[in-house]
Amino acid sequence: MKALIAGLALLMLGGCATNGQSPWAALTSSNSCTKPSSDQELALNLSDDLANEGKLHASLANLQSLPEALPQVRQRKARNYRLLGRSEAEPLYRSLLGTCMNAEGEHGLGQLAAARGDNGQAMAHMQRAAQLAPTDEKIRNDLGVVYLNQLRMEDARFEFMTAIELKQSDPLAAVNLVTLLIYQDNWGQAAKVASQLGLSPEQVTDAQARAEKLKGPSPSPSPSPSAPARKIAAVSDAIRWLSSEE
Repeated sequence: MKALIAGLALLMLGGCATNGQSPWAALTSSNSCTKPSSDQELALNLSDDLANEGKLHASLANLQSLPEALPQVRQRKARNYRLLGRSEAEPLYRSLLGTCMNAEGEHGLGQLAAARGDNGQAMAHMQRAAQLAPTDEKIRNDLGVVYLNQLRMEDARFEFMTAIELKQSDPLAAVNLVTLLIYQDNWGQAAKVASQLGLSPEQVTDAQARAEKLKGPSPSPSPSPSAPARKIAAVSDAIRWLSSEE
């Protein structure tokens, strides 16, 4: 079950901070980041574009010539290393603690902990990140994922709703909210949320698969194996119908 939850965290997201400051903390104010030069800004933007395209190695390559004293550089390196599953991510995230990117450091450490299935550590980091950056929808979503993994349903729902209201164009929190509702066998509400937020049938199917992983293996074969399929089909049909009305 722990392996399933760890895998779920990787799909839906993404150790404790020490009291000691990182080698870079003294170089950076906790309130404001040093502004990169125009050339550095260009390289950072290119790195972001490549990462968004899934070209993580190329994204890293474009960061190599930039000074690591810039927390913006370390944050992007940490993100790419985390997505590549490399151990370099954790010390880079820790180096952001106490800097102008403190929230990003806590968030990244929380994502790493969640991927390991350590929801206690993940929650501690995510809660600190949310306190530091309460309007960051990605942080609020990921805190909700940690709560969901702990089956703290009301807390998870609150975070997903916050993330959705902060940025409705990002479907991630909506898919996670539908996952929660399907887990609770609240198919009617799941259909309503999915329709209102414009989720595709494929996204609903993904949410249903995640909910099944959260529930774990069934203790005995289901007497009606087609029932979940009929329910998910009904939700998908409702989405298709409403979409055709737009």
